[in-house]
Amino acid sequence: MPSTAEEGHGTERRGVGSGAGTGAASRRAPSRDERRIPADLLQKLKEAGCVRMFVPESHGGLHLPLRTGLQVMEALARADGAVGWTMMLASESPHLFALMSRETFDAIYANGPDVILAGGFSAQGQAHRQADGYEVTGKWAFATGCGHADWLFGNCVVMEDGKPRPGPAEGVPETRGMMFPAADARVLDTWRVLGLRGTGSHDIAVEGMSVPSAHSFDIFTGVPSIPSPHYVMPSLQCGLHMGAVAVGIGQGALDELIALMQQGTKRLYARSSTADSPVFQHRLGRADAALRAARSALHEEAESLWQTAQKDPPAVLGLMPRIMSSLAWIAETTAGVVDACYSTAGGNAARDSSPLQQRFRDIHTLAQHAGVADGWHLQSGLALLGRPVSFGF
Repeated sequence: MPSTAEEGHGTERRGVGSGAGTGAASRRAPSRDERRIPADLLQKLKEAGCVRMFVPESHGGLHLPLRTGLQVMEALARADGAVGWTMMLASESPHLFALMSRETFDAIYANGPDVILAGGFSAQGQAHRQADGYEVTGKWAFATGCGHADWLFGNCVVMEDGKPRPGPAEGVPETRGMMFPAADARVLDTWRVLGLRGTGSHDIAVEGMSVPSAHSFDIFTGVPSIPSPHYVMPSLQCGLHMGAVAVGIGQGALDELIALMQQGTKRLYARSSTADSPVFQHRLGRADAALRAARSALHEEAESLWQTAQKDPPAVLGLMPRIMSSLAWIAETTAGVVDACYSTAGGNAARDSSPLQQRFRDIHTLAQHAGVADGWHLQSGLALLGRPVSFGF
């Protein structure tokens, strides 16, 4: 956990300190087998300020600068990938709450800043217009943290007269996120996966639920009701957060490999320890250089977004192709770092008890996310050529 704020962003904020990364989250854990974050660990992470990182100070939050928040997420993922991913999504709750009215935002935080929203960004539901809101039916995958969330949401195609309502572009329907109390939805036990097992990213479902208009929002192009650079284009901010988790998992793998080799580990029939091998030393140096490059790229893009969001919010959209292309490269690079650590560690890394095996599974599960898909490089290339960018790759 960073002990100071990132240069150029002020001093450290009280509430998110070293304990969150080196104490609570480093208790590696039952999260993997239970497929959720243990309740006591979640409580410690809340107390450390991880959920309220980006909540406005006016509502009891810390409102950390973006790059400081990225440091926190990296530190958590360095300790445990599932913890980093889960807290990443939990800390993004105000980004989505801010896409609703100020009155709704205030009501959500009336009893404290540690309010968690979980749900599905893909439009896997339908919202039929009613006089006072919507009737919502749908099932959404990958709802990280749905088991401990206060509110849930699902992105929906808006239906009118039995047909999808036209959206902002030809052939694209209107979609809106629909928020509802977590207790009113079903959580389906579906999260049986390769990695990031402790995130509890189960499916959620509702049928015929009435959702007031005040609890609906435009996920991708909505205008925030709360003035903050954090809430300008939340989808792009969340992409940067994902990059921090990837870097954290990569750093954790390097840590595990170095610790293993310092124990004097030898390859079969080797005369000296692996740590004394020039080949290993070369691979280790390359992996570290790649990880540092990924971290530097992440923070460079974060600084660009942060400055633009403060000075010229509408211009943030123009940064999207480049930033998302960088994030795809960061995910690919960090996966390569973890792969190098895993293969270098030898046969014992394949055991379920191996931390490196967990890192390997976590980073390759993260790399499957659409937010770091290889197709973002195409969009960046189109933008560089001055051609229209389409996000339907």
